[in-house]
Amino acid sequence: MSTIEKAEKISITLPPDMLLSIKDKVKSGSYGSTSEVIREALRLWQQKQDEHDARLEAIRARLDKSANSGIPVPMDDVFNHMEKRHQKLAREVAHEKI
Repeated sequence: MSTIEKAEKISITLPPDMLLSIKDKVKSGSYGSTSEVIREALRLWQQKQDEHDARLEAIRARLDKSANSGIPVPMDDVFNHMEKRHQKLAREVAHEKI
């Protein structure tokens, strides 16, 4: 935080188990104050959000690349081709068993 930015005090409501967990961390000396625990939690949350956003962007980019690559093939053609291939393989397997 730069010297120009000022911290703002806010009030939050937490369930008892979360509050106890925060107080335990401060009491154990892991953190100097409850504010430090909350700031750390928010930094981790922000990191998780950033990673989530990056994953979504990568997925969108792959989908866009896929949608714009090659010539589209109608699904009926794909299924018909798969059915013919399956029937051919089934006949070959049946002949091998004889």
